[in-house]
Amino acid sequence: MKIGESAEMYLETILILSKQGDVRSIDIVRAMNFSRPTVSIAIHNLEKENYIKISSTGNITLEPSGLEIAERIYERHTVLTKVLMQLGVSEKTASEDACKIEHVISAESFDCIKKHIAGKMIQNEK
Repeated sequence: MKIGESAEMYLETILILSKQGDVRSIDIVRAMNFSRPTVSIAIHNLEKENYIKISSTGNITLEPSGLEIAERIYERHTVLTKVLMQLGVSEKTASEDACKIEHVISAESFDCIKKHIAGKMIQNEK
């Protein structure tokens, strides 16, 4: 199933927030700077599609399918940010640009970028 950029952003945000503890809708509102109604609708849709689970106390956790997507997008973000910074882009701009690229880059292109970086790291170790 193809998932949209907005849903990917929510899942990635939930993943990042979960590294700091429990995640509730208000945490997502604050992290993404969106309105409560907007986040509520998105969270409801993600739950309906079985990407997340909301406990009776309001804690939000990623289901396996949501976790897989979130981890893929987060990896893309971190790798692309590092690549852009290595090219001389400021950290702020690199992170902002990576956030845009991470949603549209093909798996093939991203895998090649990772392989290229891995090859460079091995060369630098010699």
